[in-house]
Amino acid sequence: MAQQLWLLRHGEAVPHDATSDDAARDLTDRGREQARAAGRALTALELTFQFVFTSPKVRALDTAELACEAGGLGEVVVHQPLRSGFDADEARALLHAAGADHRILVVGHNPDFEQVVHDLTGARIDLKKGGVAGVRMSGPATGELVALLRPRELDRIGGGAA
Repeated sequence: MAQQLWLLRHGEAVPHDATSDDAARDLTDRGREQARAAGRALTALELTFQFVFTSPKVRALDTAELACEAGGLGEVVVHQPLRSGFDADEARALLHAAGADHRILVVGHNPDFEQVVHDLTGARIDLKKGGVAGVRMSGPATGELVALLRPRELDRIGGGAA
């Protein structure tokens, strides 16, 4: 198996306003279900992860924990660079640290994730809240987009009824 980077964008969160702390925004009920559906779908696809990293922001951390709990995906590790400004170099560093032939899951935010996919594969994607993208690395610097799944598709794959 080649190295793989799977990106899960956090589920739908409560709206941001000027008086609240963006990092403390909670998931909505829909966002919590999107996270669970992602975990179930990744398990149904028989994907296993050696590492699961998440942004420390509440909406991403909760998404990671709910997805891992629903799918038995592993333990969640908070990774500060996923908070903001996560880029292709950081993604490559995580893959390198994981070792050859490993698959990692990162949970975080746009526009970072869409840019990482573009920088690694050349693909322009629209990664929905609660959506998943998978990149198989074909070398140390470049990869191939192997999956792009919207929340509705994840729900169906995981046995839900979207």
